[in-house]
Amino acid sequence: MTATTQLPVGITEPQAPVRSRRHNAAFWIVGYTFAVTMAFSALPTPLYVLYQARDGFSTFMITVIFAAYAVGVVASLFLAGHLSDWAGRRRMVVLAVLVNMLSGLVFLLWPATPGLIVARLVSGVSVGMLTATATAYLSELHAAARPGTGRARSEIVAIAANLGGIGLGPLLSGLLAQYLGHALVLPFLVSEALMLTGAVALTLAPETAAMPERRPAYRPQRVSVPAAQRPLFIAAATAGGVVFALFGVFTSVAPSLLAGLLHNDSHAVAGLLAFAVFGASAAAQIVFNRTSRRAQAGLGLAALLAGLAMVTAAAWLPSFWLLVAGGIVAGAGAGAAFRGMVATVISITPAHMRGEGLAGLFLGAYIGLAIPVVGLGVATLWVSMQVAVLGFAVALAVATLAVASRLLR
Repeated sequence: MTATTQLPVGITEPQAPVRSRRHNAAFWIVGYTFAVTMAFSALPTPLYVLYQARDGFSTFMITVIFAAYAVGVVASLFLAGHLSDWAGRRRMVVLAVLVNMLSGLVFLLWPATPGLIVARLVSGVSVGMLTATATAYLSELHAAARPGTGRARSEIVAIAANLGGIGLGPLLSGLLAQYLGHALVLPFLVSEALMLTGAVALTLAPETAAMPERRPAYRPQRVSVPAAQRPLFIAAATAGGVVFALFGVFTSVAPSLLAGLLHNDSHAVAGLLAFAVFGASAAAQIVFNRTSRRAQAGLGLAALLAGLAMVTAAAWLPSFWLLVAGGIVAGAGAGAAFRGMVATVISITPAHMRGEGLAGLFLGAYIGLAIPVVGLGVATLWVSMQVAVLGFAVALAVATLAVASRLLR
């Protein structure tokens, strides 16, 4: 038996938000493409030691090749990272994937040292175009696919695709190089196929950006923050640089440390180590999603310092398992801390300046990705790897402690 009620004339029942299956399918296509493109950005990590053995260059040259990537990212962030607002999300994501595929072709066709530098620079340009655009695209597709459900799903998938993808790249190349051979060719061919699949699938995805009728005049991305908040902003950007410097070590010289000090030359193990660090970082960002900015920053920086101490001790003892444990602890701390830095910058910048403030944060982060890691490489020309790692850890610890009080205030 049922009871019915009639609404007054002119009043209709509220309609449930309409879900879009097309947008939901596109959401997962973008997530996949984001992940495999970010995976390529760290694909060479376990392979650097092979290039080093083949060409006879030093650990310093590895850091120079790696730093070219950071230069490409920074240039692209400011020149192209914001163009999807008027050029379209789908178009810019596809373009970023194609640019990264071009980097793969350079690795395959010009494997000499200058070619490696150019390939990494081009890959950085792709990532600078991709990260903000793909994150915004995921958020908009999720809102259309599941209206009124909050942003948690899009944030988790964006984090997993970004940091998780970076971790998957070394794992993929390490396993392929270790067990299937053709170490300097096969990983790039497989990655090219994965990215091409994503680029083709993206042609089916709907556009979500509200593109203007008239194309606005081009300008690079600005960096701006209210004058009263600049000390806090500088502290956040410095901490972001420390976080990315840690990431840089595990995607550049960690395989050399494994082979040289720990006598472990397994490409699979080198890839697994990088995967563990970035996986811990992604997991920490998800776990600490609902905690306060202060808790994210405080716990994250404390774990980062503890992990740095463990990694330094692992280099001096030496101890493989201490290196793994230190990498996981430091990676988790870095992930939580960087989420806190993003929340800090968002909290101190007005809505209309938020993109400019976050651009400044990423500028500081990618400076940290390049300069301290190159400094570590320079140090290895004059002192042992153990001493260089100790100096690197001390420098990061001093920088962290110098800004911690302001961040936690």
